[in-house]
Amino acid sequence: MSTPAPGTVAPWHLVMVPGIQGRWEWLRPTIAHLNGRIPTSCYSLCGDFGSGCRLDPAAGFDNYLRQLDAVLDRIRAKRIALCGVSYGGVIALRYAATRQDRVSALVISSSPSPAWKPNARQGAYIASPWISTPLFLATAPARLLPEIYAAFPDWPSRLSFCAMHMARVLAAPALPPLMAARIREEQLIDFVPDCTRICIPTLVTSGEPELDAVVPVEATRQYVSLIPGAKYAIIERTGHLGLLTRPDRYAGIVSDFIGSIP
Repeated sequence: MSTPAPGTVAPWHLVMVPGIQGRWEWLRPTIAHLNGRIPTSCYSLCGDFGSGCRLDPAAGFDNYLRQLDAVLDRIRAKRIALCGVSYGGVIALRYAATRQDRVSALVISSSPSPAWKPNARQGAYIASPWISTPLFLATAPARLLPEIYAAFPDWPSRLSFCAMHMARVLAAPALPPLMAARIREEQLIDFVPDCTRICIPTLVTSGEPELDAVVPVEATRQYVSLIPGAKYAIIERTGHLGLLTRPDRYAGIVSDFIGSIP
């Protein structure tokens, strides 16, 4: 788990919920930029190496809510802002909807629609995660390189980003069967009613529509219309990886939003 240095009780603390891969280490650049503006921490999802949290098969999706209970119990802050990244968005959404006394602000970043259903290709990945992994990895450059190209001004900076991100991924590898299980658990829940129960300031962020080839931006933007009073911000010149390719811009958007809350 990544946490800021201990100190006095802060007015705000931002807790980031990672994506479907479950590893906080993938978000290191974002956490570093956010920590320069607001105390920020992140953690690995239940069941992953280093999470310190065992999965209870009977609990299903509630494993991730119980884990967040424990994470928040260890934080000394007057108010908590919860930020869900991609798949982590539905975890953050459900937590804020069902534990309204524990969260004071919500950020949802590049998350699938609350009513998302996998298509045939995605269903095949979920059904056979290990068999599908080579194809998934082989098609990743086609999904991600256009936004990396747009986010950085030259090839040295693009190649540097790719090398550093690949190093983080290899150092903290995702587990395909665990990723598939998380999706199966998510599919058992209708998150649309949770949106209507959110009564705290909410920010929804995404990259540019033509650059996010992982989660359609129009799907993420559904949260804006479903959550009362939700605000929306776009990270220019990037797509699904916007909080990694442009962490300074992302940190500015999120910290300004939290700073504007009375």
